[in-house]
Parts: sequence; structure tokens; C-alpha cells
Amino acid sequence: MSVLQRLQADFQDYIVDLERRMAGNVVGTAKASAAQRLDIYAEAYRQRLVEALGKNFPGLAAWLGERAFDRLGVAYLDNHPSTHFSIRHFGHALSRFLATDAPYRERPALAEMAAFEWALAGAFDAADSPCLSVDDLGIIAPAQWPVMRFRLCHSVRRLDLRSNVPAIWQAIDRNETPPPPRAQKTPLAWIVWRQDLKTWFRSLAVHEAWALDAAMAGEPFAAICEGLCEWAAAEHVAAEAAGLLKRWISDGMIMQFEWSR
Repeated sequence: MSVLQRLQADFQDYIVDLERRMAGNVVGTAKASAAQRLDIYAEAYRQRLVEALGKNFPGLAAWLGERAFDRLGVAYLDNHPSTHFSIRHFGHALSRFLATDAPYRERPALAEMAAFEWALAGAFDAADSPCLSVDDLGIIAPAQWPVMRFRLCHSVRRLDLRSNVPAIWQAIDRNETPPPPRAQKTPLAWIVWRQDLKTWFRSLAVHEAWALDAAMAGEPFAAICEGLCEWAAAEHVAAEAAGLLKRWISDGMIMQFEWSR
């Protein structure tokens, strides 16, 4: 390792982990010691990460307020230092942190808000997918339907939420007063995805959530129909499954059909 590379590595170690090796390579002045001069960079780095966290979780930041969110950002950074070259990925463990660390775990809706916003951001940033159209259903031969599987678009995200954080997020996004958090006894299924350049989300009925999860797991159409018999009569279940598939395609969630036996 060259002298320059060593200096660069020591400087990074100081900025990220406050390793003191770099202090010996910095000259102090009458106005500021070597440690003080280095701390300016270290503090700026931490502030930039907290600001990035606010960009990734704008609803959570607005909901908590600036000071409370700054405290959260510092606490999260202390426990989960950034490990990716892009600050877009800083925040991947925020929901888990909020769910497990005091005092935030006493407010479970905060963790769900973080999970919801992370799904929104992931859907928006996901790679583009070639989406099928409803017309593509017309070229499927009858014998192909039972063994047909679906590949969902890269932007599709599934999550289960007990609280009303989507309604809270929507109110914040519209600069309206958010409703108070409310929790349900059982989680409600949600789907998040991107169609063209817009991110969408909606809740799912229990049967649609099960069918979508089965499709995402690679189950064929016949198995999805069989499972849907729990909610629909056998003579209607194929039409029910086809209706769900048509909606997913219309929403821009399906990128490809696949067949196997």
C-alpha cells in the first residue's frame, strides 16, 4: 500500500470509526487542534448520513419532527454504520432498529412506517421491467393455463402492517394533519409497486394476498386455483384466479409467463 493509499485509508477509518491513527498526520493550529480539525470532517459525515436518512424516510422524519428524527438518526448510525458506497442504501435496517430498540419499540407504528417507506423507495428505484398487457392472456393455449407460472416485475413489494401508517403517510404527503396511529389485531396485507414513473400501493383482501404470495413463490396457476378454493366455490375459482391475474397485469405487476410441468 502506498503512502497516499495509507493516508486515505486512515482518513476513512477516522471519519467512519474515529480511529485515531490519522491524528498523527494532521497539523494543529492556534485556532484548532489536529483532533478538532479532523472532527469537523467526522461530524459533517455523520450529519450528511442523518440528512440522507431523512431523504429516504420523509414521512417518518415529518411525523417525528426534526429534533426527534435527528436523535433517531444519530442512534441508528451508532448501531448501524453505513457499509454501502451509496447513501441510498443507508436505512435498510431502520425498521428493525425501531422495532427492537428503546424507546422506539414502545411505538410499533414507527417501525411499520419505516418498513412502508423503504418499500416505496425500493419500488421506485427498482430496475425497469417489461410488463405484459391484458392482450397477452389471449395467446395462452388452454392446456398451458394449469402449468403457467408468473414472474412479477422487479418493483413489486409485499408487506403486512398492523397499523394505519399508509393513511398517516398519505396525510403527511399532502401536508395534512395525520390521523392518530391505530393498530389492528391482525395484520393487513399491502402491495407496493411502480407503474411507469409512479409508485402505487393498495391493501389486499386475504385471498388476493395469499394468491399473490403464491405467485411470487413460483406456484403454477393450477395450485393457485386450488388454494383459492378456501375462499371461493370450486366452480368459480378459475374465474376468480383469472380475474386477479388480469388485475395484476393491468396494474403493471407481471413481466413474464413461464410454463413447466
